[in-house]
Amino acid sequence: MRHGKKFNHLGRTADHRRAMLANMAISLIEHKRITTTLAKAKALKKYVEPLITRSKDDTTNARRVAFRYLQNKEAIKELFGVIGPKVGDRPGGYTRIIKLGHRLGDAADIAFIELVDFDENMAKTQKAAKKTRRSRKAAPKAETAEETVAVEEKAEEVAEAPKAVEETTEAPAEEAKAE
Repeated sequence: MRHGKKFNHLGRTADHRRAMLANMAISLIEHKRITTTLAKAKALKKYVEPLITRSKDDTTNARRVAFRYLQNKEAIKELFGVIGPKVGDRPGGYTRIIKLGHRLGDAADIAFIELVDFDENMAKTQKAAKKTRRSRKAAPKAETAEETVAVEEKAEEVAEAPKAVEETTEAPAEEAKAE
């Protein structure tokens, strides 16, 4: 029966599970992204997000509570020195889990878990406007994008202008030869 089973025990004893989650949390804090199974990533998310919330206010008590969970001075320094100030204005959702597929050996679901504010690739890309079936109109572009397109078009016109002049000067000469 699963009476009172509120979280995934991950097939481990309580001490083993606590140590494993602490080690994974330290790795996530130090490397900002780790690859693991989907079940462990979900368990780690529940474990590490309250610690990141604690790191927003850098007090002695908050450091002691975080150290109780992590037992690693370098991870505490990173958590309160780098991660805490960077996520200070975010109300929650500090981690992102992205599924990667299945592991070859045992077909376990693999995912990577990462800190949201530290992913450079996701931060640089902007969401593109999607076209729907009903709306065939082009999405309005940002002003900066329009300006760059206009500058590129002018540059192309300037580059094509001498070619057009050469074509017009050659065309009458060819017509005269043909007559």
